[in-house]
Amino acid sequence: MNIIVFGSINLDLVVTAHRLPVPGETLTGKDFFKTPGGKGANQAVALAKLGIPTHIVGRVGGDTFGVELIEHLQSSGVKTANLFIDNNVNSGVALITVDDSGENQIIIIPGANGRVNDEDVERLSYLLPEANAILLQLEIPINIVVAAAKAARNTNISVILDPAPAQTHLPDELYPLIDIITPNEIEAGQLVGFPIDGEETAAKAASILLQRGVKCAVIKLGAKGVYCANAEEVFFTPAFPVHAVDTVAAGDAFNGGLAAALFQKLPLRKAVVWGAAAGALAATKRGAQASLPEKSNFDTFLQDQGIL
Repeated sequence: MNIIVFGSINLDLVVTAHRLPVPGETLTGKDFFKTPGGKGANQAVALAKLGIPTHIVGRVGGDTFGVELIEHLQSSGVKTANLFIDNNVNSGVALITVDDSGENQIIIIPGANGRVNDEDVERLSYLLPEANAILLQLEIPINIVVAAAKAARNTNISVILDPAPAQTHLPDELYPLIDIITPNEIEAGQLVGFPIDGEETAAKAASILLQRGVKCAVIKLGAKGVYCANAEEVFFTPAFPVHAVDTVAAGDAFNGGLAAALFQKLPLRKAVVWGAAAGALAATKRGAQASLPEKSNFDTFLQDQGIL
């Protein structure tokens, strides 16, 4: 069995600066580097680095960035046989600015990700009978996210949706197809229409998401922790205190840790702890996929915390 990630693949172009610019301002930055990214690819690499058999389905462009992205996925252990190379468009690119506190601003140019279509869902469908779960995000067309979720539901495969980038509206038909939704504070606030600033407002947001048909809501509150609710239980998991350097892929690491634990049949409470641990470790390093923890480091961290 394996896990499938269906989503975006980008090359991240990253600059660092002492602080983030305000509108209309020009700053002198510190460093520049490029690193493979995209929420789909990040989550696939997060899973593969934790030792989980992982397929990715999506698109890259017919450019040198595409070659680089595929090679990096393969070197990370992700199975790429179902990636499509679209020679009519550039690969997806993300322009990222990170400040000294680890906060970031991101602009995404979808490129090939914006052309993911029903043909990609068909390739996905061939993999579903051998899968435990599918991870989805919102950096590909939303109608294709819905189609992928429907295909997974028709095969009785668990659907984990990271509703990022933040959107104010998701199709009503998508919510009942979701087994676990994992928004951060901003994304949850966009979905429910009010700010999420702690456990109390997260509880209200989770209740709304469950009413819309989601089976389990996992709301990531950054350094405050994680709020989780489903029909059987409600709980709050504190964050692991770490020195944050770059939070770019912390949410993707969380999803990887969460899904890896569920793949190994661990209970939901422990899976959320695994997600929080993976996200915390990712925030201590620069870059997207480069920051995702290896299994050995992850296991050591859990042991040091008295969890594993």
